Amino acid sequence: MNRFDAMSLFVAVADLGSFAAAANHTGVARSVVTRQIAALEAHLGVKLIVRTTRRLTLTSAGRAYLRKCRSILDLVDAAEAEVMEERLTPRGSVRIGLPLSFGLKRIAPLLPEFLRRHAEITLAVDYTDRQIDLIDEGVDLTVRIAAQLQPGDVARRLGSCRLLAVAAPAYLAAHGTPAHPAELAAHACLGYSTKAGNRPLAFVVDGRVERFHFSWRMLANNGDALAEAAARGLGIAVLPDFIVADYHARGELVTLLEAFEPPALGIHALLPDNRYIPHRVRVLIDFLAESIESAAPS
Repeated sequence: MNRFDAMSLFVAVADLGSFAAAANHTGVARSVVTRQIAALEAHLGVKLIVRTTRRLTLTSAGRAYLRKCRSILDLVDAAEAEVMEERLTPRGSVRIGLPLSFGLKRIAPLLPEFLRRHAEITLAVDYTDRQIDLIDEGVDLTVRIAAQLQPGDVARRLGSCRLLAVAAPAYLAAHGTPAHPAELAAHACLGYSTKAGNRPLAFVVDGRVERFHFSWRMLANNGDALAEAAARGLGIAVLPDFIVADYHARGELVTLLEAFEPPALGIHALLPDNRYIPHRVRVLIDFLAESIESAAPS
């Protein structure tokens, strides 16, 4: 048994969810994958994978071993890349996680051009608003939009987006237009995520960031849902500019409290904290940074 090959096949099985998929991906027979995993388990003296007729599941030992295998394979990639990448065309697969609304509206239209420029790179894209564990899930990078990152996050800033308070003209005609963030307490407010009840909204008042607590008429974990509710006259929402742009263009939402605009959110590429960043990932990050910056309003 070649342990390096066995580890590579084990990671492929874990990532793809089946022995057959790993065999197809790596170009070997399924029987080879089966024998290599069995030999690896025999060598280690532990069960790594539990298989049923419907699915396979990693054991606790398998999950721990997977993290170590990823680190080892990454070090091998790094050693090879440092020698080779300057003279090679970037190639290979990149797994990327994108926030749902921003990913579909702003990133998805860019990806065909990236693939056209880099014909030997393939992309696997997960559009989701959940927090992805990059190491455990084998993801190369995620894009996160946040006011600030967590301590220890490894990231590159790609750009920023504005936060805008918006409402439908019909709502304002019926309930009045607030002139100060504090006046939102008298309005129906639409909040992001189930945690919004414990999270104040920030506005810039007299050059300083102030935070205001409100009760919520509606909570949702997706900005498009909140924009649609606001456009139908249910209340006032504070949303990123990329979500409300189309509603603005159609006149379905108008911006409020422009003199108190909330602090901008950063757009970040988050990277695994234990992994060499391959050339193919770096060219994607460079492309996203260039494209997002060029698309930003002046």
